[in-house]
Amino acid sequence: MHAFDVLGDPVRRRILELLAEGEHSSGAIVAVIQKEFGITQPAVSQHLRVLRDSGFATVRPIGTQRIYAVDTTPMREVDAWVERFRGFWEHRLEALATEVARGKKQRGKD
Repeated sequence: MHAFDVLGDPVRRRILELLAEGEHSSGAIVAVIQKEFGITQPAVSQHLRVLRDSGFATVRPIGTQRIYAVDTTPMREVDAWVERFRGFWEHRLEALATEVARGKKQRGKD
C-alpha cells in the first residue's frame, strides 16, 4: 500500500498522532479511537494492522499487551514526494517572515 493510501484515512492519521506522542498499548489506542470516531475494536485493530503492515507502526508484546510505536521510515517516502513542492511555499513563507519583521520594526518606531 502506498504511503498516501495509508495516510489518507483520518483514523490512521489520528493513530499516528497518538503514537508520535509515545508508545501506546493497543487498548489505549482503541479507547481513544472509539471515543473520537465511534468505531468498533475490530475496526481499530484493522487500522493498526494496516499501519503495521505498511511499516508506519511497530508492535511488541509485553505480557498480554501489545505496545505500538511509530516507525518514521515510511515518512521518508512522503517527505521525498513533498520535497518536489516545497519550493512553492518556502519562498512565500520567507516573504511573510520579512513582512512580519518589517511590521514589528515599524511598530517599534511609533
